[in-house]
Formats: sequence, structure tokens, C-alpha cells
Amino acid sequence: MSISQHAREISESPTLKLNEAARLLRSRGEPVIHLGAGEPKNPAPITALLSSAAKLTTGDIKYAPTAGIPSLKKAIVRYMEENYDKVVAPENLIVSEGAKQSLFNILFSLVENQDEVILLAPYWVSYPEMVKMCYGTPVVVTPEDGTFLPRMEDIERAVSSYTKAIILNSPSNPSGLMYSEEFIAEIVEFCERKDIYLILDDIYHKLVFDGKKAPVAYKFTNKDIENTKLIVVNGVSKVYGMTGFRIGWAIANRKLVEVMTNIQAQTTSCASVISQAAAEGALTGIQSVIESLRLTIQNNRDVMMQELKTFNGVRVTKPDGTFYCLPDFRAFNDNSVELSQFLLKKALVVTVPGKPFGMEGHLRLSYAGSVKDVIEGIERIKWALDPESPNEIYIGDRKLIRDWL
Repeated sequence: MSISQHAREISESPTLKLNEAARLLRSRGEPVIHLGAGEPKNPAPITALLSSAAKLTTGDIKYAPTAGIPSLKKAIVRYMEENYDKVVAPENLIVSEGAKQSLFNILFSLVENQDEVILLAPYWVSYPEMVKMCYGTPVVVTPEDGTFLPRMEDIERAVSSYTKAIILNSPSNPSGLMYSEEFIAEIVEFCERKDIYLILDDIYHKLVFDGKKAPVAYKFTNKDIENTKLIVVNGVSKVYGMTGFRIGWAIANRKLVEVMTNIQAQTTSCASVISQAAAEGALTGIQSVIESLRLTIQNNRDVMMQELKTFNGVRVTKPDGTFYCLPDFRAFNDNSVELSQFLLKKALVVTVPGKPFGMEGHLRLSYAGSVKDVIEGIERIKWALDPESPNEIYIGDRKLIRDWL
């Protein structure tokens, strides 16, 4: 079979690959603990389910307008006013099959051959692959001080005449850290001045802990929506726990939205009307579901931090938000892919290697599941790696003895 060189250069998604590995092990009855999950366990909001069910029972399940059904776009306009203090028109937004498609549409619309897109490490695994799929070049800026927060001067040095955009995800997948207001103000001013697009992946912007709030980038520009270089991406997947509905959106100037709409029309046509109805139900329904989820995830974060504190050799920075932390496991193995495979084989714990996130030697651990999974998962990892931990452990109904340390 002849496969294009371009397609062969795109890396496999490590998170989806590990999800499948966990599914296969569970189907064989193995007591797998999944600390790699990127979705919460909560059910979708009842208002989302009722709205989608009402649409389904009409039997009128047809094509929708490519950029989204008017009632959902109206709900997103309201969401922007309430959460961003920004008034946008329906023509400034496009609804897509998840925030991932929104990001791809943006990059496909903006990036040409040799154009560069700056990524701040650690970054979401799909960013560099999407840039490459659009024939662009990802340029990674890695903090040199051991933190997960790059300095503005490092970003400025990475910018060239080929730089088209910078992607910013805050709070961040995979570290959970949130960029400060001061940093957001600096990077917005820089991008507006340099005529560089700033793509803001805000998918976790409401899953922030300890009374903090994610800074709103629009606050730091005096340009209107038609002239700013800011592009906001969001969706219902994370804050409402609706990952399977696949609804995201992008907010940009009208010309760019027109181009993205044309691209979407020639690829997926439109997002499912059933999913769009569900998203509308979530956005217009009772919003206390978000706070309930946020509190649950914050508690899980606290349990994860407590468990990792007792883990000799592991260093971790406390997340400000999201479902994830990114502990440093280099005391045990510099090769995160090898380490992740070892933990799955020996301890039946799914973790995600840090290498595809631009942070080798780290593992992304998710606390999106249950407290029980967090506690038992870290106990198993300690058993597999820490020579000071007990030599024996029960995994499921089997007693295992560590014989490799």
C-alpha cells in the first residue's frame, strides 16, 4: 500500500493509544487503573440530555448550517458576554466537531508552507502534529529554569519573520499550571504589536482551583474583535464532561470565520445537530454542574498531591486547574515512554509519557477518575518503582511480589 510521506510523518496520538490499551486490558478482565484519562466521570448535564433527546424524537435529523445552528450560536454569544465580558456577533464564531477541529480549522486557514507556530512546552500532544499537517513548522519554547512557565524573553527570541501564531493553553494540559495575568498581558501586547496570531485554547478555563480565575486575554487589548490578533477556542467537552458529544467553537474576526466555514464545509460539512442541541442545553441550563465538577476535581487534585508527597524521588508542581499533573520521574527513568510501558505491564496503571508533551522524564497523571483510583494507582506506581515501598501488593485478587529492585 502506498501511503503519502506527509501522512507518515504524523505521530500517533499517545493518549488515544493508551485509552485503547486500557480498554483491551479491561475487556480481558484485568484490574487496570487509568491515570491517563482526559475526561471526567460525571454524567452529562440533564439539560444537555433532555435537549438532545427532544431533537432526536422529532426525527428531523438533517444537515445544519456549516458554522452552527443559530440557537447554539446565540447561546455561545451569551457565554462570551458572561464569561469573557466580550460582545461578539454570531458571524464571529464557528461551531465544529470539538475544539480539536476548531484548532485544526484555524491552523489550516492561517499556516502556509514554512510558516512557524510557537508552542510553549509542555504543550498538548496534538499541537505540533496539527501544525505539521498544515505544512507548518512547530517551534518549541522550553523553560530553562525547570518550571513549566516560559519567560517572555524566551518567546521573543523564538519569533522569526516566519512566525504566524503562538498557541497558549491555560490552564495547561498536561501540567495544570495557569499563566499569570502579567504574562497574559505581556504576550497579548507582544502579539498585537508584532501582528502575530495568539490562539487561546481555553477548553479548561473554568476548571480552576483554590479561588483563582483564568485571566481573560481580551482584557489586555484595546482592539475590537475584527482587528485583534486574538482567537479563542472553547467547547463543552471538559467543563461539562461532554467529551463524546464533540462540540467546540472558535471566536475570531469575520473574514477568518468565513475561511474556516469554507474549510469545514469541504470536510465535515457541519457538527451533528443532536450534539449541537446537547451543547445548547448545557450552555443555557443550570450552571451549578460546572461548580460541582470543579469541586470534585479539586478534591481529587488534593488527594493526588498528598499521595505524591510521600513518593520518594518524585517532584511535582501543584496544578492550578485541569485534570492533570506532570510529575518528574527522572530519578527512576529518563525515558518516559519506557517508564509508562513498564508501569502498565508491571502495575496495570495507565500513565501518559511526558515526551510527546515536550517534557521527557515526566509522566502525565490524571485525577479525573475516582479518589480510589488515585490512591490505589499511586500505591501501585510506588510499589513498582520505590525500593522503600512494601515488596508485596494485591492487584485485583492476585498477590504480586516485586523482584526487580
